[in-house]
Amino acid sequence: MTETLPEYELFAIRYATRDGRRHEHFIGGDPHDGPMPMDYFTWVAIGKERTFVIDTGFTEEVGNQRKRTFLRCPIDTLRLLGVDPDKVQDVILTHLHYDHVGNFARFPVAQFHLQDRELNYATGRSMRHAYCSHAFEVEDVVGIVRLNYGKRVTFHDGAETLAPGISLHLTGGHTAGLQFVRVHTRRGWVVIASDVAHYYENMDSARPFTTAYHVGDMLEAYDKVKALAPSRDHIIPGHDPLVLKLYPAPRPDLEGAIVRLDVMPKSAG
Repeated sequence: MTETLPEYELFAIRYATRDGRRHEHFIGGDPHDGPMPMDYFTWVAIGKERTFVIDTGFTEEVGNQRKRTFLRCPIDTLRLLGVDPDKVQDVILTHLHYDHVGNFARFPVAQFHLQDRELNYATGRSMRHAYCSHAFEVEDVVGIVRLNYGKRVTFHDGAETLAPGISLHLTGGHTAGLQFVRVHTRRGWVVIASDVAHYYENMDSARPFTTAYHVGDMLEAYDKVKALAPSRDHIIPGHDPLVLKLYPAPRPDLEGAIVRLDVMPKSAG
C-alpha cells in the first residue's frame, strides 16, 4: 500500500538584503558587470503534526558588522505564521555560514540537524585560512559545539529521510558539508536549494558562486538538485531576489517579508 505523504505549508522569510555586483557572484567574474542585489532568507515547513525551521539567519549585530541591511528578525517573524520559536522541535541547518545559523540560541528546545562533514569543516584545519573562514562567525560555531555537548545536535551522513515528506541531501561544494532540503507540499516536492545555488542564474548557467570549498562538487550539486525536483519551478535558490517576485505573500500585510512556496510561481501560471 502506497504511503500518503503529509503536505507541508512552505514559506520563505526575507530578513535582510545587500547591494551587490554581478562580478561578485560568479567565479571568474562576469563580462556584463552591473548591479545584482542579494536577499537573505530563512524557510519554514509547517505540517499538521510537525514543523521544521530551515536555517536561522543572522542577528542584527552581525548584519551591522558585515554591512548588510537588516530588515527584520527572522525568528520573531515566525510568529506571524503562527510558529512559536520557543516550541520548535526541529531546526535544519543547511550549513554553518553566518547567515544560516546566527540565531540558533533563539530555539531553546529544538534539535538541530546538520551534516557530519560541516562541523568537521567548521572546526578543522581549513579555518586557518581566511578564504575558508570569512563566512563563519566563530561564536556561532562554538555555540553549535556546545549544543552538541548538550545532546541537541543530530548528525547526518549523506541523504536521509528526516520525516515523512522531509529529506536531507548532502552536496558539499560551497562548504564541505552543505546540504539541501526537499519538502513535500500540495504542489509536490519543493527543493530548498539554499546555497547550492545562490541565484537561479548560478544553476542555469553552471557558473558557481565565488565562495567555494570544492568547485567540482558545486557543479555536481546542480545536477543533484535538478534530479530531485519535479521541474525548475520547484527549486528555490538561497539568495535570489526573484523569489520575492515569483511567489505570493500569504496575506497582504506580509508583502515583502514572507512568501509561500507551496504554490507554483507566478511566471508558471
